[in-house]
Amino acid sequence: MKSSRSEFLQIRGRRLHVRIWGSDSAPLMVLLHGWCDVSASWQFMVDALQGEWRVVAPDWRGFGLSEWNNDVYWFPDYIADLDALLLHYSPHDPVRLVGHSLGGNATCIYAGIRPERVSRLVNLEGLGLRRYQSEEAPERYANWLDQLRDTPSFRSYPDRRAFAARLQKENPRLSDEKAVLLAQFMGEDDGAGGVRLAADPYHRWVNPIIYRVEEAMALWRRITAPVLWVTAPDSFIFKQLFTHDSADYRERIACFRDIREVSIDDCGHNLHHDQPEQVARLVEEHFRT
Repeated sequence: MKSSRSEFLQIRGRRLHVRIWGSDSAPLMVLLHGWCDVSASWQFMVDALQGEWRVVAPDWRGFGLSEWNNDVYWFPDYIADLDALLLHYSPHDPVRLVGHSLGGNATCIYAGIRPERVSRLVNLEGLGLRRYQSEEAPERYANWLDQLRDTPSFRSYPDRRAFAARLQKENPRLSDEKAVLLAQFMGEDDGAGGVRLAADPYHRWVNPIIYRVEEAMALWRRITAPVLWVTAPDSFIFKQLFTHDSADYRERIACFRDIREVSIDDCGHNLHHDQPEQVARLVEEHFRT
């Protein structure tokens, strides 16, 4: 297993944790994890990389070892945090970005806002949310007000082995070895002798502002970097949102001026866990083209 080191940066009023693999002199690759995940879960893909890379992977605010908000989270904050992180690690040169799920959505939004800052982009199943209708807004706001009356929490487990078993229940493809490693980094002491997810429970709150895919599409059209878009046929997220031949899906894909679509068999939504060797190969091929 390739070793990593940790750095902590003060970014926009939050102490963010960043995990780094490789030499500072190697080409830079930035990895951005998904919702309720952590930077360390890229370990399997990083181990499969054949070339020499300086891999930089932050824990998003409120996840892993990064500081919590202890309050509501707004998606634009991820974009602003990413902008500040890239300014720190690559102030002058455009960067290679890999994003999974939430991280994939953030990378594509960012690449549309600042196209000159992104040289190449790999998106692992982060192509927005379902289309919402304006008529859904009143109920959405009402639900948001209702949840403000409660304090959110994540379930606790007796120990990390039990937490690892829970991860395997959610993803049966995880080997015991992988589940134990993920449990080490994705779990934290709950203060009562158990283990809970290393994430701010306020991430569970529903955002009152409905997702507007038209705004995301306007940003995707501004991306100049070549994009590698990777999906998995067995992904529960992809199945909930799309089929490859649906009009909505094709309309979204058409927003990208330079995109290559790849589907990886025998894996679910967490492609970098289930097929890390294939993901690593695709990433390196895309970044070296």
